[in-house]
Amino acid sequence: MESNSGAVSELFFNPQHVGEATGPNFIGRSRSFECGAILRITLHIDDSQRIAEAKFKAAGCSVLVAAASLLIDDVIGKTTGEAAAAAQHLDHLAEKLGALPSERNECVLLASEALVSAIRSYSDSAREEWEGDEALICTCFCVSERTIEGEIQKKHLRTIAEVTAACSAGGGCRSCYPLIEDILEEVNGKW
Repeated sequence: MESNSGAVSELFFNPQHVGEATGPNFIGRSRSFECGAILRITLHIDDSQRIAEAKFKAAGCSVLVAAASLLIDDVIGKTTGEAAAAAQHLDHLAEKLGALPSERNECVLLASEALVSAIRSYSDSAREEWEGDEALICTCFCVSERTIEGEIQKKHLRTIAEVTAACSAGGGCRSCYPLIEDILEEVNGKW
């Protein structure tokens, strides 16, 4: 992979998506204690769980600003589940940025962490406001407690990874991991 310092410089001097997303918004933060960089991402998520708007504020290097700009470009219009999955697989972002000095790889991870943190904020809020007949466990993929219990019983699942493979629960921001663990313990304790 070739260095693409021109793209990094261009995005640093002309960053996209800087500022605050319109309300209601969900906030995610990340920071590096090593270099002192700080990143804040705000999301406006529409009624269909799609990211309608995303903005960031950063205090850090050109790679951090470029990574945040590119990652937000990639996730606008995606569902929260799709965006969380994209934030955890950063190969496409690394390709656009090009070869980076090893000490700058953390900057790309900071962008991912801030985005996932904002999606977790949304997920926690959505679970608190849920008024459906059954408990909503994974807001990224709209998976209910009953669905997870059914998959565990039917397929004799034992781990979160197996639950995710069976019904996608836990495949996004991962804020539902503790809830899935509780369901696994409860259902498997009944056998």
